[in-house]
Amino acid sequence: MANDSNKFQAIISHCKEYGFIFPSSEIYDGLQAVYDYGQMGSELKKNIKDYWWKSMTQLHDNIVGIDAAIFMHPTTWKASGHVENFNDPMIDNKDSNKRYRVDHLIEGFAEELRAKGEKESNEADNLLGQMESLLAKDDFAGLKSLIETNNIKCAVSDTCNWTDIRQFNLMFSTEFGSTVSSDDEDNKVYLRPETAQGIFVNFLNVQKTGRMKIPFGIAQIGKAFRNEIVARQFIFRMREFEQMEMQFFIRPGTQKEWYEKWKTTRLEWHKSLGMPAEKYRYHDHVKLAHYADAACDIEFEFPIGFKELEGIHSRTDFDLKQHQEFSKKKQQYFDNDIDPTTGKAYGNYIPYVIETSIGLDRMFLAVMSHAYEEQDLSTAEKKDSRVVLKFPAKLSPIKLAVLPLTKKDGLPEIAEQIMADCKADFRCFYEEKDSIGKRYRRMDALGTPFCVTVDHQTKEDNTVTIRHRDSMDQERVSIEKLKNIVLNAIA
Repeated sequence: MANDSNKFQAIISHCKEYGFIFPSSEIYDGLQAVYDYGQMGSELKKNIKDYWWKSMTQLHDNIVGIDAAIFMHPTTWKASGHVENFNDPMIDNKDSNKRYRVDHLIEGFAEELRAKGEKESNEADNLLGQMESLLAKDDFAGLKSLIETNNIKCAVSDTCNWTDIRQFNLMFSTEFGSTVSSDDEDNKVYLRPETAQGIFVNFLNVQKTGRMKIPFGIAQIGKAFRNEIVARQFIFRMREFEQMEMQFFIRPGTQKEWYEKWKTTRLEWHKSLGMPAEKYRYHDHVKLAHYADAACDIEFEFPIGFKELEGIHSRTDFDLKQHQEFSKKKQQYFDNDIDPTTGKAYGNYIPYVIETSIGLDRMFLAVMSHAYEEQDLSTAEKKDSRVVLKFPAKLSPIKLAVLPLTKKDGLPEIAEQIMADCKADFRCFYEEKDSIGKRYRRMDALGTPFCVTVDHQTKEDNTVTIRHRDSMDQERVSIEKLKNIVLNAIA
């Protein structure tokens, strides 16, 4: 699919106009690739988190959640390999001094090729295949040659005057303690680049205190930080972001089976939100991370093309083994179940791990991208249109808007009573201002699935008009049935 840049820009504008996402520190002209979630965005984000958390911890008897600190002992990151291996290949244009991540530069050129036609689309596929092969071998000279051979230019200088490719570590570092010096390595700590290590260092704490039996998982939602040289594409790639991760601890030798199971389970979770199956695809990694023996991404078709949404990794026993070596504390589990091949207990071992890791901000963007629609509602008599966010009802920031038809005749009092009856069970919104049509349009633009109009007939028979966002159908229902209609929709 060619990039739908017009839709993407419309989504970005809509997010700001309706209180979903603001540029951070905007009164000071902002901070590149840093964003704040507004009053509507924070609600949508929380609802996505709650839906994931419930699916992981409440609906699985053998998965529990933790909340680990952002700061960790610096040796953690030596053990995990981040100090040595958490790098991206970068290249600079000598004329513009603009720095690019190599894969982003080549992928951007491939997207330009695809937009030209079928022949060029095949060339793009071939180019990306060569890139992945070279990345897998860390062949930086070959990657530079690929860029030069295809005449890939800098977007600023429009030249191909490139430096050699080199690695850049992506971790943010800071100092810890009351007296600090930039030269004192003992005081250096890192802002965590991933939340997974907080789970691994607490593996035995959780297992013992929770009396957990393998296989079991530990879930966590939290902030992570990466010094992305080229942060771009709105909230798709940021320096401060949030992850929803689960590490599933298993017996060595069972990782292939569990890897395939979690691939399927996670894709089904995404589809449970009502987004069509063709919006998703698996992408197997050609170059595996230093800790993995298998890895794939669940990609989603954003307006900017298919991009990574969630990663599933078979991390082997790398992390726990490394932490055991660096901490000098055993990270083993005693399994007293009987091995059918030997007739003896499995005994002590370091568990293997299957990881599922989803970017919350990317999930937000995926939900927003699919929900956003511009509809032409014109008839022969009248021109009309609307922007609507067709969120799954369970994720919508506002579940029910209560709208008295007028500001008098006792209608606001009835509407306020409906609010009082419902707001403890789900998020409601009350508004009196403007015509009912304008209020409907505002609620459509916020993704509110139900609007209730209190009118003069309500005073006679205790019924209200409920309007359904997606179809715009309206029906009369009794006030006493209202709450259950919404609760059933968001269950």
